[in-house]
Amino acid sequence: MEDSQPLRSEGRRQNDHCRWSADNLESKVVEDFRRRLKYFFMNPCEKYRARGRKPWKLMLQIVKIAIITIQLVSFGLSNEMMVTFKDENLMAFRHLFLKGYKDHRLGGYALYTKSDVYDHIYYIINRYISLQNLTVGNLAYERVDGENTPLSLCQEFYRNSSIDPGNETFDIDPHIDKDCTSIYPVQTLDNSSSLTHFNFSLDFKRLLSVNIYLTLKTINLQTVRHQELPDCYDFHIMIMFDNHAHSGKIMVDVENDVRIYECRDWNVEGTSGKNDYLLLWFDSVVILACLTSLILCTRSVINGIQLQIEFNTFFHAHYNKSVTCSDRMEVVNGWYILIVVSDTLSIAGSVLKIGIQTKFLTNYDVCSILLGTATMLVWVGVIRYLGFFKKYNILILTLRAAFPNVIRFCCCAAMIYLGYCFCGWIVLGPYHDKFRTLDRVTECLFSLINGDDMYATFLRMRDKSYMVWLFSRLYLYSFISLFIYMVLSLFIALINDTYETIKHHQQDKVPVSQLQAFIAECRDQPESGRYQTDEEPASGCCLSPCCCFR
Repeated sequence: MEDSQPLRSEGRRQNDHCRWSADNLESKVVEDFRRRLKYFFMNPCEKYRARGRKPWKLMLQIVKIAIITIQLVSFGLSNEMMVTFKDENLMAFRHLFLKGYKDHRLGGYALYTKSDVYDHIYYIINRYISLQNLTVGNLAYERVDGENTPLSLCQEFYRNSSIDPGNETFDIDPHIDKDCTSIYPVQTLDNSSSLTHFNFSLDFKRLLSVNIYLTLKTINLQTVRHQELPDCYDFHIMIMFDNHAHSGKIMVDVENDVRIYECRDWNVEGTSGKNDYLLLWFDSVVILACLTSLILCTRSVINGIQLQIEFNTFFHAHYNKSVTCSDRMEVVNGWYILIVVSDTLSIAGSVLKIGIQTKFLTNYDVCSILLGTATMLVWVGVIRYLGFFKKYNILILTLRAAFPNVIRFCCCAAMIYLGYCFCGWIVLGPYHDKFRTLDRVTECLFSLINGDDMYATFLRMRDKSYMVWLFSRLYLYSFISLFIYMVLSLFIALINDTYETIKHHQQDKVPVSQLQAFIAECRDQPESGRYQTDEEPASGCCLSPCCCFR
C-alpha cells in the first residue's frame, strides 16, 4: 500500500504534465493562426517590415494606373476624331439632301403636302447625281465592277385599301408590299420628265414610308495631323419619309451606317509606320502588365478563400461557434476582385484596340466601353491604398457598412418610383414630351429628384386640357414632396447613422466583428520577427485538432 501511493502521485504528475503540454500546444496553435490572420490583413508596408516581402502588387498597380490612363487618353483622342468626323458628315448629308434644312429645327423636319413630298424626292435624286459639283468634302460614289452604285428609291405601302373618311368606311389589307427603283448617277433630272421616265408615283392613302438608300465614300484626313494613318469610310445613307401615322404630317430624317477600313493604296510624305508600331508595342505592354496583375490578384483571392474556410473550421473546432457571413466575406478581399475585373476588361479592350489599329476591327464603341470601364475601376481601386490611413479609411468602412441597408432602402423606394413612372407615362405621355416614353419618364423624374428643370416641366402642361393639367399638378407636387423631402432625407440619414456608428467604434477602438476581435488579441508588431515562421504549420500540429486546418 505504501508503495502504491508514490506510484499514484507519479501518475498524477505525468497526467498534469500532459494536460499542460496539450494546453500549451493548443494555445500555440491559436496564437499562430491569430498571427497568420493579422499578417493577412496587414498593408504592404507592414508586410515588408514583418517578412521583408517587397510590395510587388502595389508597385505593379501604380505602374498599371499610369499606362492604362495613357492608353485611354490616346484612344479617346482617336475615337473623338472618328465620332466627330461621322457626326459632321451626317450633318453635311442633311444639308445636301434635305431641301431648306436648318440646324436645330424645332419639331423636326416634316412635310405636309403631296407636292412637297415629290419635290423633296426629286431634289434628293438631283443632288445625288450632281454631288461632285456640289460638295466641299472628299465624297465619291461607291463603285462596283467599274460602275457607280445606284440610288435606291423604295416605298412601303398597304397591299390593298379603300378608305373613305366622309362615309366613315374603310377596307384595308394590312400586308405590306415594297417597291424599289434604282437610279444611276448619269444625268440630272427635272420634275417634268421624272414621272414618265421612272414611272414613279405615290398612293398616299396606302403609303407607309419612302426610303432612299445611297452609298458614299470618303477619307478621314484629319488624323494625319495626329500622326495616325487616315481611314477610309463607307457611308450607307438612308433618308426616311415616315407616314405610318397617316396624320397629314410626314416626318423626314437622315440616318447613316458607317464602315471603316484601311485604304487600299496610301502614301504620306515624310512619315513611316513607326508610330503605329510604337502604339502596338505600348498596347502589348499594357496587356502584359494587366495579365501579370490578374494572375497575382487571382492568387490572392484564392488564398483568401482558403483562409476563409480555415477560419470557419478553426472557430467551430476551438470555440464551438459559427462564423457570420459578413466575417467570412471580410477575409475575401473585394478590392482584388475589383482589380481582376478591371484587368480582364483592360486586356479585352487592348486586344480590340490592337484590332482597330491594324484595321481588322472597327468596334470603336465596344472598345471605348471596355477601356473606359477598366480605367474607372483602376482609379476606384486606389481607394484601397487610401484605406491604409485611418482618416481616409472611415469613408471606405462607411460605404461598406451602409451598402446592405442602402440596397434594401433603394429596393423599397424603387417600388414607389416605378409606380410614378408608369402612371406618368400613361397619363401625361400623350401631352408632354418628357413623358412620351418610359425611359424619358425615368430620366425626367430622376432630374426632378435632383432639382433640375422643375419649372419647365410644370410649364409645358399649362395649355393642356383642364383635367390633365390638374392631374399633372397633383402628380408632380406629390412626387417632388415625397422624394425630395422624405425619401432623400431618409437616405442621407441612413448613411449618416452608419458614419456615426463607425466613427464611434474607431474612437473607442471597439472591434466591430468576431474576426477583428480575434485578431486584436495579437499584440505582436510587424518588426517583432515572429511573423517569419508563419509560412509552415507548427511541428506539433498533428497532435491538435487544428492540424487538418493548415
